[in-house]
Amino acid sequence: MEEKVIVKRPPKSPFLAGVLSFFFPFGIGPIYNRQVMKGLIFLIVFAGLVTMQTTGEGQPFLGILLGGFYIYQIIDAVQTSRSINRRFLLGEEEEVEEAEEFPQVVKAGSIFWGTVLIALGGILLLANFEVMSYDTVIDFWPVLVIVIGLKLIADYFSKNKKES
Repeated sequence: MEEKVIVKRPPKSPFLAGVLSFFFPFGIGPIYNRQVMKGLIFLIVFAGLVTMQTTGEGQPFLGILLGGFYIYQIIDAVQTSRSINRRFLLGEEEEVEEAEEFPQVVKAGSIFWGTVLIALGGILLLANFEVMSYDTVIDFWPVLVIVIGLKLIADYFSKNKKES
């Protein structure tokens, strides 16, 4: 009598994830991989990049950014499905749906990011009401990167100071 060998089939197809991401570049690949929050974020990013294409300003940078995001989301969907399959075959993950949560980026009690967002929103609001021009805002956007870098350096030194 022959014994039947039962082979566990991996839960996700990397090919299907790539094809879905290729034809539907607005978050369908991550949703197929059961990463709904990532899919929604991809939808927002893709919609924003496509909307910015209509003004014609910021070209060719925005076009290159859209193309790069399109290729990235295909590669990400394929790699994620391969990772899911690898964990499944190693027995680390059963095919059980897990709830995704946003990672906590900033420690509770920090007001830095709230302040940055309020300031950015205020500047963009002033530009909408033509108190200042968008050209001025675009000229000074690197200041935001400098402020974030200074914040990270200050956090590093304060963390080292607490440890010693």
